Amino acid sequence: MRLVFLVLFLTFTLLAFTAGHILLGLSEGRSGEQKVWVREGSSAMLPCPLSPRKTRGSSKQLPDKISVVWKRHGGSVHQEPHVVLEVGYSGLQKTALLMKPRVSLQDSALRNGNFSLRIDPVRSEDVGLYEAWVKYNTEVHSCHVELGVITVTLSPPNPVIENELLLMSCNSSHRASLVETCWFHKEHLGPTSRTFCSLSGALSILHPTMSDEGSWRCQLRYSDKEIISATYNLQVLGFDGPTNPVVYAAAGSAADLPCTLSYLPSAFGMNVVAAHWSHLAGGHLQDWDISQNLSSRSFPLHLPTVGPGDAGQYRCAVSVGHRTISRDVTLAVVTVTPSIQGPVSEGNRLLLICSLTHSQGHEHFQWKHLDSAPTKSKLAVATPSNLEGHSSPMGPTLEIPQVSQKDMGTWECSVYGPEGRLGAVEYDLQITGAQVSSTPSIFSGQVTFGLTLTLFLLLAVCVVALALQKRVQTPAFPALEGMFAANVPWKLMEENQKGKIQQTEC
Repeated sequence: MRLVFLVLFLTFTLLAFTAGHILLGLSEGRSGEQKVWVREGSSAMLPCPLSPRKTRGSSKQLPDKISVVWKRHGGSVHQEPHVVLEVGYSGLQKTALLMKPRVSLQDSALRNGNFSLRIDPVRSEDVGLYEAWVKYNTEVHSCHVELGVITVTLSPPNPVIENELLLMSCNSSHRASLVETCWFHKEHLGPTSRTFCSLSGALSILHPTMSDEGSWRCQLRYSDKEIISATYNLQVLGFDGPTNPVVYAAAGSAADLPCTLSYLPSAFGMNVVAAHWSHLAGGHLQDWDISQNLSSRSFPLHLPTVGPGDAGQYRCAVSVGHRTISRDVTLAVVTVTPSIQGPVSEGNRLLLICSLTHSQGHEHFQWKHLDSAPTKSKLAVATPSNLEGHSSPMGPTLEIPQVSQKDMGTWECSVYGPEGRLGAVEYDLQITGAQVSSTPSIFSGQVTFGLTLTLFLLLAVCVVALALQKRVQTPAFPALEGMFAANVPWKLMEENQKGKIQQTEC
């Protein structure tokens, strides 16, 4: 009898201990109930780790046969729960049809005592109280987690188009009265951080730009002092680069006008993309159509040769789906105008004037003389041989008081702005031979006239001398000329003949 009594006593004691152990697990789960707030569209992790007290006396890993059941009560605990996910002892998983395949457990984490439920992505209808029951050996473990969802709504929906009105609203599944909504943009310290608070919960951005991109945090404050927040990464489909870009090009060179989207339209599920360029010049509208390329987000316009007449404003319009976004690009042409057209004579005064169409008001100019040595590619600051002390190379006008051979070659006018060098134009200076000054030219004319007069006088003297000599040699009696000639010896006649020849040569 004592033996039976002892057995019954031990049996009831063991049952009481086991029941107390199970109830203790439930109480721990309920007393440790957690609440998780997640933004709709993101992932949620409902925590359910094994308590340290239970793992303290066990081995490093739990047995292979583990049963895990996650149930959802819906909006309140009084609603009938339904199974979300179940893992049997055999490892077979069963998932609710409405949540498949958004819910999962990490199989490798189960034996380590982690039974957390992952939901990705979270929907607004996933709100409610979740409970987990875990069984292994004779142990039973439970978890209770309440999932709340915060919804951030964009109007119009993604993609957000640059310069189109954007309305951002934020609300949650919390039942208390909303007191205040605050929006925080780029909360790190800096000039780009902004904060907006309102009672309505909506934030209106009239003309969203690329600067509005990035992290926005919505913070909701309720009457029961509950504060809930969610982060949303805003993406704006617009254009890369500055809002009103300016392209600087030298007259006679090529120019490429940029038109690059911030994202590939295919990232937003848009496959219809077309680009169109237009330019109003001289009252005539010029059009260019850019071929469609779904794998690229860049639609530049290439102009092979530009001049002052091509300067002005160009518009790039990109059709994305049923919406069109556009950006204006300004082409500024840099030209050099010399005060003397064509080759310049050495010694002349020369002005090179660098001009810019469609100046923005912040540009400044700098002249440089390109080094003629082929082994050196660096630029030398403009210092003509006779320019020191007369003019500065800074400014749009370069003055060379007296052009010399050292100034011959290529001169470059660079345009600079706050961001650095914007563009440049080159001018090839050609110099002719040395020019004779006005005073030496007068002297040269006088010398020429004197030489001509001297030669004329010498010629006149020779003519007069020949005439006089011929007169002296003519005989007084012509009838005796034949007799006289017959008596003259032959040698004397040769000498006279030579004398006539010499006189004739004179």
